[in-house]
Amino acid sequence: MAIIQQTPLLAKQLGKDFFSDKLSSICVNWLGDDIATIRDAATKNIKELTALFGTSWACDFLLPSIDEIRQNSSYLRRLTAVQACERMASELDPAIVQTEVLPLVLEMATDTVANIRFNVARALGEMGPICDTTAHTQQIRPILTLLQDDPDRDVRFFADKTVSKLEDAFAQNQ
Repeated sequence: MAIIQQTPLLAKQLGKDFFSDKLSSICVNWLGDDIATIRDAATKNIKELTALFGTSWACDFLLPSIDEIRQNSSYLRRLTAVQACERMASELDPAIVQTEVLPLVLEMATDTVANIRFNVARALGEMGPICDTTAHTQQIRPILTLLQDDPDRDVRFFADKTVSKLEDAFAQNQ
C-alpha cells in the first residue's frame, strides 16, 4: 500500500517516458490485486497519474487495460474497472470522457451482478456533469431510466439518487 501511495511522487520524479516504459504496467496490474484495499488504492493512483501525465497518456497506457478488466469474469475486477473510470473522469478532457470512458461504463449497466449495476449508477453521477447535454439525454439518462426499473432495490436507489443529482446539476447550468 505504501508503494502504491508513493507512486505518483515517484512518477513525477522519473518523468513520463521512463515511468511509462518501466512502471505503468505495474500500476495497471494493481487493479487486479486480490486485496480490495489495494485495488481501491490503485484506482486512486490511476486518477493521480492521469492528472500528472494527462489525457493522451491515460488513453494510451490506462484505458486499454481498464477495458480488458471490464470484461473479466470476476465481478470484483469489473467493479474495479467501474471505479477506475469514475475516478479518472474528473482528470480527463470532457471529450474523451464522452467518447472513450462513458461507453465503457454504460456497457456495464447490464452486468449480471447488482453491485456492478449500482456502481455504474454512482459513476454516472460523477461523470454526468463532465459530459454535455447531448450525452446526458441520449446516453446517460436512458441507462439511468433502465436502472431505475432494475429488480434490485439498491440499484434502483442509486439510480434514483443519481437522476436527482444530475437533474440538479443540469438545472443549475441552465
